[in-house]
Amino acid sequence: MSRFLNPAKIGLLALIELYTNKTVPTSAILDVLSFITSHLIDNDISSSALSSSDRWRRAERTVSLVISISDFEKVLTPHTAASGIPGRNLWYVFVQKLWKIDSLHALHDFFDNCSTLLAKTKEELRRDAEMGIPSPAPDIIQLSRNSPFGAFVRRSQLEFTRLRFHDAIELWKGFVKYRQTTAAYYRKKTPAFQRLSFDDVLLTGEREWGPAVEALASVAYGDMLRDDPNATMPVSTDDIEKLLEFQIDQMQKYGNRIPLEIRHQFHDLVMDSYMVPSLSHYLSYLEAWRAGDYATSFDYLHRYFDYTMQNRDRSFYQYALMNLAVLQADFGCHKEAIAAMLETVSTARENRDLTCLNFALNWLFHFGRAHPEVTKELESKSQLGTGKESLAFLRSRAKETGTWSLWSSALMSEAKMCLSNGESVATALEHLVRSSQILVERNMKGMVGSQLSINIALWDRLGVTYLSATTCEVFLQCHARHSIFDDELKVTSRQASMLALKGKYDEALEKLERLDADSLRAWKPSQYWHKFRGIIKLRRDLHHNNLDGAELLLSQLLQSKADDLEPDIAFVIDTLHVDCLVRRGNIEVAFTKVEKMVAELRDENKDIALRVRLLLLKAELLDKCGRPQKAFTIVVRAANIAWRARLIPYLWPAIGAIANILSSLGEFEPAIELLHAVLPRSLECENSAMTARLYSHLGDANVGLAGRMPPKSNKRREYLMKGVDAIEKAFNHYSSVEDINKQCEMMAKKATIMKVAQDYVLANDYASVYLDLRKAAAQLKI
Repeated sequence: MSRFLNPAKIGLLALIELYTNKTVPTSAILDVLSFITSHLIDNDISSSALSSSDRWRRAERTVSLVISISDFEKVLTPHTAASGIPGRNLWYVFVQKLWKIDSLHALHDFFDNCSTLLAKTKEELRRDAEMGIPSPAPDIIQLSRNSPFGAFVRRSQLEFTRLRFHDAIELWKGFVKYRQTTAAYYRKKTPAFQRLSFDDVLLTGEREWGPAVEALASVAYGDMLRDDPNATMPVSTDDIEKLLEFQIDQMQKYGNRIPLEIRHQFHDLVMDSYMVPSLSHYLSYLEAWRAGDYATSFDYLHRYFDYTMQNRDRSFYQYALMNLAVLQADFGCHKEAIAAMLETVSTARENRDLTCLNFALNWLFHFGRAHPEVTKELESKSQLGTGKESLAFLRSRAKETGTWSLWSSALMSEAKMCLSNGESVATALEHLVRSSQILVERNMKGMVGSQLSINIALWDRLGVTYLSATTCEVFLQCHARHSIFDDELKVTSRQASMLALKGKYDEALEKLERLDADSLRAWKPSQYWHKFRGIIKLRRDLHHNNLDGAELLLSQLLQSKADDLEPDIAFVIDTLHVDCLVRRGNIEVAFTKVEKMVAELRDENKDIALRVRLLLLKAELLDKCGRPQKAFTIVVRAANIAWRARLIPYLWPAIGAIANILSSLGEFEPAIELLHAVLPRSLECENSAMTARLYSHLGDANVGLAGRMPPKSNKRREYLMKGVDAIEKAFNHYSSVEDINKQCEMMAKKATIMKVAQDYVLANDYASVYLDLRKAAAQLKI
């Protein structure tokens, strides 16, 4: 096998020669040059702007060109030739050019004549002038020696001269086989074409050797001319290495697995190659890792670095440790991952590898934030330091070394930490703007997803859901194609979550279904996707009061260990579990679970928003028990924290809970004032269940105030109607999320109010609607 040359590259050289000879018509120049360039230049500038399936087409094109000449036919057939026989298309001229290379000697001449395609150097022009050779005419197309085409021609010549005789013979045989598929076409167009035209030596010697020429052809070419199914493909080491690098780059940049078709084609090429590069073991490691096969990925990682260490010294050892740590962490072996990454830090420091050292420190910081229980001992020994100290150190190191990605990542982490700790929103925004400036100035499109994810969380915390949804849409429309698939998956899941909060469950599930199926073949994204779909279905079943179906989904979701789940998903599943217990009437078990969750969050120092959410959940449970006043200190504390941290989606429920407590104490007017103040702002959060609860509290307060008015007075009726109006709005919001129990509760309240108001007709109507809702709920369970 040749190191660089293969039959496809001979075809490219022939096509370049046709272009320089002005055989290519003006109308076909763009298509021909684009085709040649796409196979010569590695970096495809537009590749990041393509979808996942389109990006892999480049690998498909490379494989297709190596194994078949049909790609040339697709490009050249539509165009007529600028010169030659009238009526012949460019494909015929190209095939004719290939069939003129009719012997190994002709192949040598072909490569020797490639020099005429290149522009002469100053030294060659001076020598030609001394010898009286005229300079080339100005209208002749000659390739600059440093242009992509010129560099390709020069390297092809050089590689051909380096070939041993045996490799040159193999290249010639591969070229004959590659070209053979055009024999039927060329025979129709060329009457002089004969059976042995593929080799001029055999054709010329047929007269002299007679029938013996068949035996000679069989010895020279073997079973190649009889379409031997076991014959190998004419692939070069350069093709294998380029395909390997491309696939590894795609997997690392976008987090996807290799499409099955390309993987099978590439496997065939590797099997046919004379030498398998060690990089193929790294590709197999990435593929097994993405597939969730721990044992295989561990084996291939060791195999790759075992091969690498044979040829290189210890200077690459830290990268083996770094890959091992990331692998261990992904499969839940956290202590082993920490040990491997700490050894990476030591080795990188020893080898003065600042890039690896900075990455390892950044990874340790983020791992410590995600799994504080694992790194607690390390922090106590001051090996990692506190979060702020680590970030400040990373930011200064990144600025010194010009590691822009680390600098931007550190700023984003600081913004995230500010939000998580409930610190100044202005400071968080400042960090985000500085990070954004670095991303824009350095054109780091791959990190835009992480930056916009924090922006989405920020707008969500500030209660401006519209801006949060708009940012999601901007990312998916403009930046998803440049980012890793995990970012696209999480932003799409966030969109689906927003839709589910509005009761649009089918639309939310449809958004998740529209994600690229090939990208979802990776193990972790697939797990996240399935669990998020389960959460949306669980929320819908709870609202439909289908508790049997909800408990079945919960049993599946709770089977996953906490280590296997993202922290945000684990918390959502726990809160939905509490909701299910409450709907079953197991208030005591639900309260125990909430207390346990509060203790865990306090120990791990997690996001302050989660703690506020648990305080509100605790207050709701006390209200369910008929003891809302006991939750007064809890909701005041929750409201205080939410206000200081600007957690607006939790501030309004906290104010609503305070208003409910005031109503239970008989302080209806202050409760109404509080609810009138927060209801308009709560609509901005676009959380139908939260708004419905506030309207329900407002209805209760108005009915309570009506109870203080004289019987049959206008004021009493006015407040009762206000109560009915508020409960009607609560009913509408609960209807949008399809919460059957709450709809029945609101309808029962309306019927009771109408009975008190002595409007028995409406009371009976509301009672009949209540019964219809109960029947609908029973059907939904089925």
